[in-house]
Parts: sequence; C-alpha cells; structure tokens
Amino acid sequence: MEYDIFFSISQTPDADDFTPSEQEMLRSYFEQVVLADELGFGVAWLAQAHLSTITQKLTSKPVVPHWKGEVGLCTDFPQLAIETFHRTNDIDVGSAVLSLLASGGPIAQAERIANTVQLLALSSKNRKLHVGFSAGRFEFMARPYGIKPRNEIEEKAWPALRGQIFLEASEIFLRLLRGDIISSEDIRSTTLKRDNFRSDEDWEAVRKAAGANDVVEIERRYEFEPLSIVPKDWPKGQLELIAGTHDARAQEFVNSFLPVKTFNLSITQPEVIEATHERMRECYHADGGEWHRRDMPRTSFVFLNAEEELTPEQQSAAASQEAKRALGAYWAALEGTIDPSKVEKAADNALIGNPQEIAEQMLERFHPHDRIMTWFDFFNHDSSRVCRDMRAFMEQVVPLVEGVL
Repeated sequence: MEYDIFFSISQTPDADDFTPSEQEMLRSYFEQVVLADELGFGVAWLAQAHLSTITQKLTSKPVVPHWKGEVGLCTDFPQLAIETFHRTNDIDVGSAVLSLLASGGPIAQAERIANTVQLLALSSKNRKLHVGFSAGRFEFMARPYGIKPRNEIEEKAWPALRGQIFLEASEIFLRLLRGDIISSEDIRSTTLKRDNFRSDEDWEAVRKAAGANDVVEIERRYEFEPLSIVPKDWPKGQLELIAGTHDARAQEFVNSFLPVKTFNLSITQPEVIEATHERMRECYHADGGEWHRRDMPRTSFVFLNAEEELTPEQQSAAASQEAKRALGAYWAALEGTIDPSKVEKAADNALIGNPQEIAEQMLERFHPHDRIMTWFDFFNHDSSRVCRDMRAFMEQVVPLVEGVL
C-alpha cells in the first residue's frame, strides 16, 4: 500500500466547541505537514475553499446554512503549495480539490497551475504537484464568477447543466495545460437531452421552457478569442491531474485530452470503486501509461488512539468515542441535524481503534496496491495529538500492515 495524507485546514468548532484563530490553524498545518514529510507520507493533499462560509448563510440561497465557522482556510492552493514545498524535502503536494469554476475560471486556473509547476522545478526535478480539480462542492463559491442560471431554461436545468459547465471548463483547462492555442469556438458545445436528467419530469420542464423536442441547445459559458497561457515551456512531467467526479462520462471526457486520474470519497461503496477501476483501465489516456489502483487515492478518516497511558482496550474505546463525536459534529454542521444512519455509515468506512485494530481494518478493507489518503485532522484542533496519531500510524500501524502484505 501507499500512504498519503489529507489536510482539511477547516476552521470549525470541534466537538468541544473550540475554534482556533486563522494563524493558529496555519501554524498547526505547517507543524503537521513537516512531520508528514519526515514520516514518509507520499502526498500532502490540501482541501481548498473560497469565500466565507459564515457570510454565505446570509444569502438568498445558503448552501450549508447550519455550518459553523469556515469550511476551509486554503483559498489559494498554488501559494500554499509553494510554501509547503519550501518547508519540506520529499513530500509531494496536491489539491483536493481545486474548483475550476471559481477564482476566475479555467483560464486563470490553468495559468496559475503551470506557473506553480514552473516555480517548483527551480528547486526540485523530482517532486510533483498533484492537481485535483472539480466543479466544487459548494455552489456559492462559484456564483460570484457568473456560474449561475442566466435564464428560465437554465434555472430549470441547473442540476444537470452545472455538470455540463464543468465539462466545458475542463476542456479549456486541460487544453491550455496541454499547450494548445484555443478560442471558445474550439470548445465543446452544450446540449441537453433526456439522459442528462434524473427524471422525466425534470426533463419535461426544461424541454417545455425551451420549446424544444429532443435536444436543448445551451449557450457557451466562456466566450474568448484565440489565446494560450504563459508559461509555455514548463516541465509538464511534474504535474499529475486528478478529476474530482464520479460521473463516468466526465471521467472519459477529460481523458480524451490528457491523462487524468480520479478521486474516491471516504464513503464510496466497494462496488463503485471496482467499477471505476474497470472503467479507468479502458479510458485512461494513453500518455499516462497503464492504469494502476494507486491512480485512485482512497480517502479514509483515521480515528487512531495510541496514547501510551491507555491499555489497548481503553485505546479502542476512546477511539470509538472520538469518532462518534467528530462525525456527529460534522453531520450536524453540514445538515443541521444528526442523522444516526449517516454517522454509522461514515463510521463503517473510517479506520477506528488502536494500532492493531486499524491495521486489521486496513488489511480487510483495502487492496494491497491501494493508495490511502489518510485524514487525521477531521474536527480535531489539537495539533500535538494529530501529530502523535500521524506518528503512531506510520511507526506502529504501517509496519503491521506491510508485515502481512
């Protein structure tokens, strides 16, 4: 197995209602990522967010009305990535994920990413920037950039249309990174059909609003004359691309331009994971070589208790309690109510227990060639404890797992 680490840098109250300052959050992040580098984690994946989650609750369409605090403090991934590279020696850095629809859109994002890789190459020829990209989980972060319905047809079609906008943005982003000179006329046009919608009722409402029969034509979201990005001569081999989508058509589409891997969420069911591997073996861009299981990092909450003053039994009980509190606080913040079934489902997919139990769960759940994106800072602002858990994972859990494998 391979072992990566995810940093949410999420400024939200923990289970004890404690919220650190922004500076405290960033100091904790750097303390943890420097240790992750020393311990040998492969990639440090950074969550990215945009705009204040607190303020968005005042809008007419709040996305997460019950969320307390800020969903994330990494609002400029390239800058934080470069600073992270400067403070570490071996670990790679990745975004999980960068929104193509915010921060100026796909053209601006392509130029930022190429420039970041160019700067990285000045200090290292071996380390890589891993760019996970998506439409973004929270819509409010893209609305100020014009990503919202422009008329009645788009309003009715929005859940389906937003995915199509992501495809348009993805093509622009990938072709610019590839080095193409493009105009908006070169980019895919958007048409909506019945199979874009979840129900006949949803499709019928859009079709009637457009006065169409089988196809609804949608105006392009991005209009521009021929352009290309700067830098032009940058080390593309130091960039890895990962799409944050489970849409099969989207995974196939992005791989028509460049090799693009894909993410797996912490609560994705095993059958979906295996189906994705099967599909990606067929559609993965030839320039990326053969598809491997490591090409889809598997996110996993880690609630590890290896505190020395506790017995293994006490560690196990404490870890279970810590997991329930953290997962309960998360779902309450995200939806406003604690849904026991969701907490239970998330717990079923998390790694919970003392070192021996965590190792057993990993051997039972994961394939020997999987790449695990471990998540230790989930609703936990005690940086010294997070660091102890990271160390215990790499020094106690991983040897048990690798010993069996």
